[in-house]
Amino acid sequence: MSLYEKLSKVNVNENKKKKGQFDYLSWSWAVAELLKVCPDAEWEVHEYQNEDGLTAPYMTTNSGTFVKVSVTCEGITRTQVHPVTDNRNQPIAQPTCVDIGNSTQRCLAKAIALHGLGLYIFAGEDLPEPDALNSKQRAEILAIVKKVGNKAMENDIVLKMNNLQINNSNFDACKVKINEMISENKSKEKK
Repeated sequence: MSLYEKLSKVNVNENKKKKGQFDYLSWSWAVAELLKVCPDAEWEVHEYQNEDGLTAPYMTTNSGTFVKVSVTCEGITRTQVHPVTDNRNQPIAQPTCVDIGNSTQRCLAKAIALHGLGLYIFAGEDLPEPDALNSKQRAEILAIVKKVGNKAMENDIVLKMNNLQINNSNFDACKVKINEMISENKSKEKK
């Protein structure tokens, strides 16, 4: 059985976590699982020469900042390039060392996935993000929520609109759900 076959048989479902709408594997868990199957695995964080002549573990272009990691197992090297992004998977214009470090670890987990471990959980990641609500839709949702008079609920709805959990594709369904919650609230108040 090839290394890819061995790693692809590992069930990662109990160890995946959420980042926004995407599933991901903890880099430390992925490394531990990789080393159980391939104890001599090695990885390299690629470095680039910056404009000052110094080397850095990232590259900045007009499109954003990127990191690159290669993982070698049983003589096979697979390389992953990963953009430095925020918690909504949007590029960070001025990334900090923590942003770069986090993206490097994400890149490592994805390079390991290229060898088979949990590759299937990244299957939907390349799908386009849903369209955000336009200002009219946001105002309509907020007007409905304000009827409830619950600031915590209002803040939760704003957060969900900002991270695209409430988006153009589920706008109508969200309005229905919020109105149902208002009706349920009124029914409880009457009792």
